[in-house]
Amino acid sequence: MYKVGDLILYGGTGVCRVSEIVPKRASRTAPERLYYVLTPLYQTGTITTPVDNDKVFTRPVISREEAMSLIDQIPNIHAEAYNNQNLQQLENHYKSELESHDCLDLLRLTMSTYRKKEEREQAKLKFGAVDRRYMERAENLLFGELAVALNITRENVQDFIHARLDVAAEAE
Repeated sequence: MYKVGDLILYGGTGVCRVSEIVPKRASRTAPERLYYVLTPLYQTGTITTPVDNDKVFTRPVISREEAMSLIDQIPNIHAEAYNNQNLQQLENHYKSELESHDCLDLLRLTMSTYRKKEEREQAKLKFGAVDRRYMERAENLLFGELAVALNITRENVQDFIHARLDVAAEAE
């Protein structure tokens, strides 16, 4: 069970702070249950969800050390653009990457969609709406979690990554 103040990843919403844990009844006849009141860091509003909810994925935000290790893996990740003319299959591929809730999968998805975007632009072709939507979603989830783990703003994550990779490349 999380504690008030904990930062967690909540499904597709991304990073949320546990702002309260409150007892509630779903109806007059339902037994009382504990609920988390979550405040998304990068969206407005609040989310109330049962503590024992097994329908929405939750986990603690990665640590600073895990974030740094993930960034250090970037030069060794070979992310190929995923091409599929069938939009349903394309969407299913992207959904499966997002639904793993794994930062490495989100990183691969972000890198592969960036690669696809570059390839399409070089060929003077349009970057698809499905590709763009999932690239933005993966980047928002990944950068939101990295920002919290690294104690920086989400807007500074990309610069932080580039700087760390530049320092690593100079050291080689």
